[in-house]
Amino acid sequence: MSRKSRKPAVDDARQSSLTMADLADLAGISKITVSRALSDSPLVSAATRERIQALALKHGYKLNVNARNLRLRRSHTVAVIVEMKPSTDRTMFDPYPLVLLGGISQELTAAGYSVLLTTRQGASAAAVQGADGLILLGQGVHQDAVRRFDKLGLPMVVWGAGSAGDAHVVVGSDNRLGGAVVADRFVALGRRRPVFIGNPSHPEIFERLNGFVDALARHGIKPLLMRRDEFTPDSGMDAVRSLHARKVDFDAIFACSDLLAMGAIRATLELGRSVPGDVSVVGYDDMPLGASFMPPLSSVRQDWQEGGTQLARKVLALIHGQPAESETLPVTLIVRST
Repeated sequence: MSRKSRKPAVDDARQSSLTMADLADLAGISKITVSRALSDSPLVSAATRERIQALALKHGYKLNVNARNLRLRRSHTVAVIVEMKPSTDRTMFDPYPLVLLGGISQELTAAGYSVLLTTRQGASAAAVQGADGLILLGQGVHQDAVRRFDKLGLPMVVWGAGSAGDAHVVVGSDNRLGGAVVADRFVALGRRRPVFIGNPSHPEIFERLNGFVDALARHGIKPLLMRRDEFTPDSGMDAVRSLHARKVDFDAIFACSDLLAMGAIRATLELGRSVPGDVSVVGYDDMPLGASFMPPLSSVRQDWQEGGTQLARKVLALIHGQPAESETLPVTLIVRST
């Protein structure tokens, strides 16, 4: 009997107990190919991987390292995936993601859950796919990370920026307000030639830029966008040097991260201009390093601790079949010397 002739008709009652063999029969391929496709193996073509992952999501199938968990009902583990790629300039010791992780761990541990921490590169591990729920720290460029981890079919909560029509539960800061308060500060200081440094392909950065642009537009001011993909001091220095080389006249910089802002200040001072006399600079995140920087950095503060707590509470609600809604947390402009 051919494989195609014995495909099972899987009805709604069976979807929750679908096995890998059932999925293989539905797809008309072998079990090993299904296993590899669900694990993002390069041994399977991209087209086949996408087809199998879409079929698994449609029928509520999770990679059956979960066979054990189906018997035990739950693993009492939540996977936390850090979307960012750590580097020497942008480490895991920064408030993002360290303080977020502290809030998450405290809340989950109190509820009797273990925390499985990994990066985007390690998220195909069987232990991640066997978790009860998932917290994703960072949406990725054009939300590519969100789309990738949707394929796991786990209850998921995301740290980032919500958008109209997005059904995901998202916890994040009021990025649009963050951009607006920086714009208002520059206007109050009499700045008329501001620059924004960052990558608006990230939803959070996009909202910061929009808030900044809209608030400035009310005063007839249009900022210049310097698109930089890396959130590092070197990237901030490069942006300012590029402005100088192009003979662009600017008197204010809003950097979408503190590290970018610090690099921008260094380059500005090296070029013989003063901060804040000639150029006002504001960063984002309010890292401890910013307060001790010379000159001390003005920045938009996010409540990372509360963010982590809310992420954990909402993923636990989803795991237990309870409703959970997206939440936007307030931000504060911390004015220092720049």
